[in-house]
Amino acid sequence: MASHGEAARRAPLSRERVLRAAVALADELGVEAVSMRRLAQELGVVPMALYKHVANKDELLDGMVDVVITEIDRPSPELGWKRAVRERLLSARRAVLRHPWARQAIESRRHRTPVVLAYMDSTAGIFRDGGFSADLTHHVMHALGNRIWGFSPELFEEPQDPDAPPPTAEEQQAMAQEFAQRFPHILAIAMAATDGDPSGVGQGCDEQFEFEFGLDLLLDGIERLHEQGWRSPRHRRGEASA
Repeated sequence: MASHGEAARRAPLSRERVLRAAVALADELGVEAVSMRRLAQELGVVPMALYKHVANKDELLDGMVDVVITEIDRPSPELGWKRAVRERLLSARRAVLRHPWARQAIESRRHRTPVVLAYMDSTAGIFRDGGFSADLTHHVMHALGNRIWGFSPELFEEPQDPDAPPPTAEEQQAMAQEFAQRFPHILAIAMAATDGDPSGVGQGCDEQFEFEFGLDLLLDGIERLHEQGWRSPRHRRGEASA
């Protein structure tokens, strides 16, 4: 009797199977490890067989992003717009956290696939169904930015050099003293984030909390603008000249 792995390798090749195998490979080894040759090995086919389903590496990455986007839950139509948007964006965050490579892939894409456009359209539709004008919805989508994809820019996190030797205790103390003199306000908020523990400074913030805090802050402001009947200056000028 054939094993499950052997049966899977003999299953007919399809675009969906190719994309899901690529996602699984990226989940295991990182997106940098995904190549047409490595993927063909995983699927038990020759590399040329893949090109019947994806034209090149860029199309493969587009499709992998599509797979992640399809994992984002649709909120219940019974929810109000504010709760629906919040739940959808938190679902997007769960999706990108399941696939650590997804943020890098999403940021690198220069082509909006129909799947991506449909997700953006349905997200904008939540606001429109909530009574938002197209004008306000346009600016709201800009304000939410990458939170729509489940992540936001990290202001304080700095990339670490894995090859750099860790500083000595004396070097750390000297750097801390210089930092306190030159950038006292940054040090104050860093200490507040660690409850006054200097050893915790530079170890990163609670990204989930910061994501939800920023999202709720934006949604509260968006709600206020909607209730005020906000219009962009361009639209107000157009109405005045009509």
